[in-house]
Amino acid sequence: MTFSRRKTVLGLTASAAILALTVAGCSSSSDPAEPTTPATDSTMSAAPDAAAEPVTLTLATFNTPGYQQIEQPDAPYQYDLIKEYEDANPNVTVVYDRKAESGDARTNFFAKLGPGGLADVEMVEVDWMPEVMQYSDLLEDLSNDGNADRWLPAKVADATDADGRMIGDGTDVGPQAVCYRESLMEAAGLPSDPEGVATLLDGDWANFFDVGQQYFDKTGKAFFDSTSGIWQGMIGQIDPAYEEAGTDAIIAADNADVKAAYDQLTAASMDQSTHLGQWSEDWSAAFKSGGFAVILCPPWMLGVVKGNSGEETTDWNIANVYPNGGGNWGGSWLTVPSNGANVDEAKKFVDWLTAPEQQAKAFANAGTYPSQPAAYDNPLVKDAVDEYFNGANTGTIFADRAKAVPAAPFKGKFYFQVNDAINNALTRVDDGTDAPAASWDKALTDINGIS
Repeated sequence: MTFSRRKTVLGLTASAAILALTVAGCSSSSDPAEPTTPATDSTMSAAPDAAAEPVTLTLATFNTPGYQQIEQPDAPYQYDLIKEYEDANPNVTVVYDRKAESGDARTNFFAKLGPGGLADVEMVEVDWMPEVMQYSDLLEDLSNDGNADRWLPAKVADATDADGRMIGDGTDVGPQAVCYRESLMEAAGLPSDPEGVATLLDGDWANFFDVGQQYFDKTGKAFFDSTSGIWQGMIGQIDPAYEEAGTDAIIAADNADVKAAYDQLTAASMDQSTHLGQWSEDWSAAFKSGGFAVILCPPWMLGVVKGNSGEETTDWNIANVYPNGGGNWGGSWLTVPSNGANVDEAKKFVDWLTAPEQQAKAFANAGTYPSQPAAYDNPLVKDAVDEYFNGANTGTIFADRAKAVPAAPFKGKFYFQVNDAINNALTRVDDGTDAPAASWDKALTDINGIS
């Protein structure tokens, strides 16, 4: 497989600029009325054209982006965005492929980007966007009529190549809080109301793990959902972590902060982790069975919690807090491969699907927090209250969490591969295959082999 390479312009990640442009005025409502959608520019809607040629568009995403109501049947508002687009464009049929997690999507993306065979529209995740930017000439330029002004500046910067081509339309960003189960915290003699949990967990990672140890000592059960989930939260606060900005140098092996975080987490995970792989069937089942008490929780995770926990689980809540201050998990773009069968129609679809109205509806469906500031005044975002999480004021909580996100760490083209090597090391410790030191040595071997 041969790719054409371009030098990229690396901007800040989505979590950086969200500080200045997030919804400072978000409020909540305990019983919001069915909202109306604020008007935006004319590119946001498509007029039916009965004479248009039939087109079948393929859309490939991962996790739970909130595009179809079947993903979250108990959502307070139900928006099937794919059906909405098909209704507005009778000649278009959308075939939707949603993978369980971004790693599978990444493997498929890079295997098919050069030779062809990708969907007409492909979702790309923040951790592997730097890799994608090396091959930006194989993706369509999606900028048109100044539409770059719709997004948080960092969302545009991270998808703009050295020639000024914007090869991705931003979908969501992921400011994080902590989701927890009230009954499990109570069973451990710990605070269970949102304010009490926020006070309890307000501090650094050492404090978080101290609370986790208290929980384990009292209950004998895991405190957090997965070691890999916690690692994501920790590594996202180290800058630089794996690579040196401005070069291709991998510094992970010599970065004392990375090793210290690894040692801290592997020590805590012995008692506090479920020892389950995130996104595995057993991990999904643990939501319902009470297998853990807390999970790091960006807005999009709300749909995952609901989908795995089911209606019979009624004690989830959200604490407006995050270890060590703030963090961002996630954020994606929609891209259009240039060798696709329906490039022009795909670009129209992407433009519509990432518009503020649709971002607000996706947030209502699955908690995917908009990357376009125009969506923040939409009642679906501003007045958001999630009854499944015992009336948590998600509009306010995630506005506060977004303001707490620190400057984003640098991520280069090897970020995903290095992070995968360390996650594999954590997994070997988690499942008992290796001791922490031996597993770290194997990770270093893997990292040194990256090129």
